[in-house]
Amino acid sequence: MTRVAAKTPYVVIMHDEYLSKRSLVPHATYIHELRPELPAEAFEPATSRLAFVPAHLAVIVIATIAIAAHWVMWPLVPLLSLAIGISFACLTFVGHETVHGGIVRGHRIQQLVGWLCFLPFTLSPRLWAAWHDRVHHANANLAEDPDMYPTLEEYRGSSKIRFLVNAFSLGGKRWRGGLSLILGFTVQSAHQLIDARRFLKPRAFKLALAETLAGVALWATVAALVGFVPFLFVFVLPLVIANVIVMSFILTNHGLSPRVEINDPLASGLSVTAPRWVEWLTLKFGYHVEHHLFPAMSSRHAPRVRDALRLRWPKRYQSMPLRTALAELHRTARVYKDAITLVDPRTGREFATLMPG
Repeated sequence: MTRVAAKTPYVVIMHDEYLSKRSLVPHATYIHELRPELPAEAFEPATSRLAFVPAHLAVIVIATIAIAAHWVMWPLVPLLSLAIGISFACLTFVGHETVHGGIVRGHRIQQLVGWLCFLPFTLSPRLWAAWHDRVHHANANLAEDPDMYPTLEEYRGSSKIRFLVNAFSLGGKRWRGGLSLILGFTVQSAHQLIDARRFLKPRAFKLALAETLAGVALWATVAALVGFVPFLFVFVLPLVIANVIVMSFILTNHGLSPRVEINDPLASGLSVTAPRWVEWLTLKFGYHVEHHLFPAMSSRHAPRVRDALRLRWPKRYQSMPLRTALAELHRTARVYKDAITLVDPRTGREFATLMPG
């Protein structure tokens, strides 16, 4: 890594190709400058958001009973499936904020609420805390990031990676890349459980496995009670809907950004905007740059962080509408030729990553 003189001693340049374009700023520098500008209440847990849990569970339970008991005509059943799927996704956003500590501080209550919220994906909150909170947040778009897209060298050296990129990744104008939206979070959660021994101690891994199996057992019980066809509408179709909603945000958070060598959230992340009602339902999950700066802060305060970022670093802060970001993911490639260039190995087409400024 090349170091150069700059206005502050904190600036680090990624490599010579990147040198003339943009520098990186360590995460701690942003925190040092932003924290004094934010009110003390912004760092308090937003406990009122716990009310979302029973509200969404009620939607799921009532809609499930309505489908299983044939309370509505069959043409209306897909609408109930849509409602269940939206609640599945919204619970996931609640679980994400809870396990980070933005809603409650106690570890046990975080684990309990997290298990309920991640139940649609049978995802252990213990696994999520290790994979997402600790590993991803410390290494966003670094080589160690478990959510990182591969380099061209990795793509060429692994048939498994080539298959996953070509068959499932959203990019290169391949419509089959929609599979990463339809199945993405379910598949990713299962993959991280398989690889969990890399970042979970043996006892924690066993507990994560037990939490996962408890979720599987619960859904198997539901399937046995409602029957095969109703189960397709009370779980399978809603899970597809939830995957699409959740992955639409997850993929746009970092997939268009460059690889980095230090943790610089303004370089490695993107915030996406959506209609106000969508932001309310998703707990402002699209404010992702803000979240990476203050992960334990409830996202209800993210607009304050955004305003401070725009005031202090107007050329570094990056944001775009969600649908625009999804269109860019579809248009561009998902393999890194170098830190700031995406390449489609099949065609050789290259695309610049997003960069501050």
